[in-house]
Formats: sequence, structure tokens, C-alpha cells
Amino acid sequence: MRQILLDTETTGFDPKTGDRIIEIGAVELVKRKLTHNNYHQYIQPERDVPQDAIDVHGITNEFLKDKPVFAQVVDDFMNFVAGAELIIHNAPFDVGFINHELSMLPDNKWGTIEAHCQITDSLKMARKATLDNVTRWMRFANVSTSTTPTGHCTAPYSTPKSWPMSIWP
Repeated sequence: MRQILLDTETTGFDPKTGDRIIEIGAVELVKRKLTHNNYHQYIQPERDVPQDAIDVHGITNEFLKDKPVFAQVVDDFMNFVAGAELIIHNAPFDVGFINHELSMLPDNKWGTIEAHCQITDSLKMARKATLDNVTRWMRFANVSTSTTPTGHCTAPYSTPKSWPMSIWP
């Protein structure tokens, strides 16, 4: 199975208000092993990068001025990811930006990224895993989930001190 860990950097939070992708990084795994076949590209967003975004990722307008635009790198990028499972932390954000960039192409032969890749959101997985583990542990430990009048959970206080708190089935 071919998996790709993918991340983007952008000029802001919302492509619908004109924000654009300025960096794509992708690391390939085959059978969950690094292949060292990676994709990395800085992209000229055809707009200024706001200072608050620069403060987050450090990518400046001056640095991006001679980089290619998305239309110049789209085929290399899409050919790299095609057929893979993309694992993306907070996938709706990155997928939304990629699809927006694709939609702005004058001749979009690719459609959407989901037409070429399976998308897995690692943030969604982490939230579910954490909640599932807590639930399993509480069932295993027969812990009450009642709350105090102020709304605080009493479970940690009802667990015998002799029980290790790191019991995760």
C-alpha cells in the first residue's frame, strides 16, 4: 500500500477569500516504510503573503517571488500523489485548498484530489483514538463518569491509587 503524508502552507485560512497555497510537502511510504521518494515545492501565490501568516511559517514574499505558480507544478504534484492514500492532519483544510487551486486552473484536467487519492484525516483519527481509549479504560476500570456540581469529571478521583493510570487496552 502506498501512503503519502502531506502538508501545505498557505497565505491564510480560507481559499474562498483569496488565500492560496505557498508550499506543498509530501513524504511517501510503501508498506509503512519511508521510500525517500518525496515531493516538495514552494509556490508563488500570485498575491502577497500577510505578515501574520509569515509570522506562523516564515515564508516571505521576497522568498516566493521567483517560485513557480500552481499551474506550473500541478501535473508533477498530481502525478506524484495519484493512486495513493493521502494522510493529512486536518485534511479538510489542505484538501479544500488543493481543490480550490485545481478549480482555478483554466484547463483543469484533474478535477478534484479525491478523484485520484483516498484521503485520511489524521486529526480525526487522533481524536477518535483518544476518545475510544479513554472510554475503553473507563469501562475496564469500572470508573464512574459522574461530575461534580461545578461540572468537573470525578473519574480520576474515583480510581484507586493502586491502579496504573496508563492502562490502555
